[in-house]
Amino acid sequence: MAGFVGRFEHSVDSKGRVIVPVRFREAFGRGGFLTPNTEGCVALRTPGENERLMAEMLEAAKTSSDGRNQARVWAANTAEVEIDKQGRMAIPSHLREFAHLEGDVLIHGAIDRIELWNPAQWEERVKPMEAWFLEGDE
Repeated sequence: MAGFVGRFEHSVDSKGRVIVPVRFREAFGRGGFLTPNTEGCVALRTPGENERLMAEMLEAAKTSSDGRNQARVWAANTAEVEIDKQGRMAIPSHLREFAHLEGDVLIHGAIDRIELWNPAQWEERVKPMEAWFLEGDE
C-alpha cells in the first residue's frame, strides 16, 4: 500500500463542496466515506478502509458500553459521499460544523485516510511536531 501523502489547500464553496486533490481521486473511484475523526478533523476513507474500521467498531461495541457508544456516534455521523466529474465532494453540514470547515480547508494525506482540517486548528495541533522536525530530537 502506497498510502495517502501530501498537503493541499482548497476552499469549501457556497454549496458545502470541496475539491478532492487529483492525486487522491483514483483511490475513491466516484466515492468514499466521510467520518468525524479524532482531534477535530474529518476523515475521508476508501470503501475498503471504511469496512475495516467498521469491523473494529463492531468488535469494540461487543466489549463495553463505551465501545457501543463510540460505534453509535461514529456510525451516526458517517456519510457516504460521491466525487463529481469536477472532483468536488459535498461535505454534510454536521461534519463541516464538527471540524469548523468554512472557507479555506487543508486537505492532507494521513497514510490510510485523507484528513480535512480547519487551517487554524491544524496549526495549533501540529506546530509542536513541525518544530521537532526542524530541530531534531536532541
